[in-house]
Amino acid sequence: MTNVTDTAATGGPVPADRGRKRLALVVLAIIGVIAVLLTGGAMAYAKQFDGKALPGTTVLGQDVSGKSPEEISQLIAERGEDVTVTITADGTEHEASLADLGVTVDAQATGQAAVAREDSFMDILRATWSGEHVVEPVVSVDEAAVASYAKGLVPADRTEPVDAQVVFDEDAQTWNAVPGQSGQGVDPQVMVKTVTQKAPELESFSVDQPIEEIAPAITTEEAEGVVGTIAAVLEQPMSISGPEGKTYEVSAERRNSWLSVAPDETGEQLVLSVDEEGVREWVAARADKDSVKPKDGIEQVDSDGKVVKVVAEKRDGLEFTNVDAVADELIASLKGSSPLEIAFETKTVEAEVEQVKAPEEESEEEKSEEEKSEDDGKAQEEKAPAPTGEKWIDVDLSAKTVTAYVGETPVWGPRSMVDGKEGYETVTGSFEIYLRYDRQDMTNANYYPEGHPKYYYTPDVPWVQYFHNGYGFHGAPWRSSFGYSGSHGCINMPVSEAKWLYDWASIGTRVEVHY
Repeated sequence: MTNVTDTAATGGPVPADRGRKRLALVVLAIIGVIAVLLTGGAMAYAKQFDGKALPGTTVLGQDVSGKSPEEISQLIAERGEDVTVTITADGTEHEASLADLGVTVDAQATGQAAVAREDSFMDILRATWSGEHVVEPVVSVDEAAVASYAKGLVPADRTEPVDAQVVFDEDAQTWNAVPGQSGQGVDPQVMVKTVTQKAPELESFSVDQPIEEIAPAITTEEAEGVVGTIAAVLEQPMSISGPEGKTYEVSAERRNSWLSVAPDETGEQLVLSVDEEGVREWVAARADKDSVKPKDGIEQVDSDGKVVKVVAEKRDGLEFTNVDAVADELIASLKGSSPLEIAFETKTVEAEVEQVKAPEEESEEEKSEEEKSEDDGKAQEEKAPAPTGEKWIDVDLSAKTVTAYVGETPVWGPRSMVDGKEGYETVTGSFEIYLRYDRQDMTNANYYPEGHPKYYYTPDVPWVQYFHNGYGFHGAPWRSSFGYSGSHGCINMPVSEAKWLYDWASIGTRVEVHY
């Protein structure tokens, strides 16, 4: 029988690989302890700089570790105030501060940047152990202010350059280039470049700014080029096609009124501008003038619905539908970007025909004027339901009557009247009341002098309502009968009836005059 001895079980020698593993574990444990000690130390060390610049932080080459944002801000502010810029121009030295040149030093933002850091464990370790942390001061340069300072260095006795211009001669209706002139001045970019480079260092520095003969910012050639552009715009035919073959010409004079030339914001380039609002107003005015408002027709019918008289023929309307698009095209053409090739588009707006009941005639001899007016008032009050629709007045020159309607319902009349006699015929058509007087002196002295056979002067004519030029309704107290042609064109009515119509109607009330 063979006996096998277990050395591991009996405490014999340990194998080499197991020994190496045990040694590695011991080393790792020691490293872990050291890391914990170092980390704890780093954390404790970083805690001392809470809210302050960490070690290695520098601003403008100066160590600011351990300083608060306020302390760093004060340091930066003082450095900025101590900076002096010496400018030599035409042999004369000028001293300026950074503020004089439009340079802003944001000391507070710089202080905050110096203490800014991440709060994570690894970021704090890196910030603590990474060495130098350079923070640049927060400085901004207003280049326009620097350029303005540079231009101000030119002595007052020097002749400044004069920019070329483009001007419009109202009398000749021409655009002309006014030549520019060279003069003494500076190239401000010399100072702008130096200040932009040097100012962030917050150290005093010098600038040599030459004063020399310089050309104008806007040259004669540029002005002449703009004049040429305008000439091309004016020479180009411009018209807009309209309905029924109509053409709207855009005259050169009109185009001139919309154009203007001025330097841009930098003052270094001429800009040709178009008065777009003026163009749109002109286009809209053309469309408004030629658009047609639909007018509904009116027919009188008898009790059987048969048309007995056409009071007013219907007239379809015309609406312009692309006014904005036409204006856009015209503006683009004025800017020289495209030729003007556009037409107004329109659509027909259908009118309707309203049928109204033909009024019954009343005997003028049966009642006095006052009784008729009173009865009319009572009749209106007793009507139920009340008539609805547009108020309008029917003037029948054949029947010599006036009738007031609300919609299709006659609410007053017909009443006898006197219309224009031969040679003074009353105008026919569709109108609206546009002017009213409760009393007015009437005369034709503008046409015939006093003493002429046709001259007349009538004071205090009552209840006057004009519906077309000098044609209107009014009371005629000088007449004792009505129902014939005898006026100078106006509709003469008994005073009480003229007053009723005056009280009932208003500015804008529709008037239909027909035979």
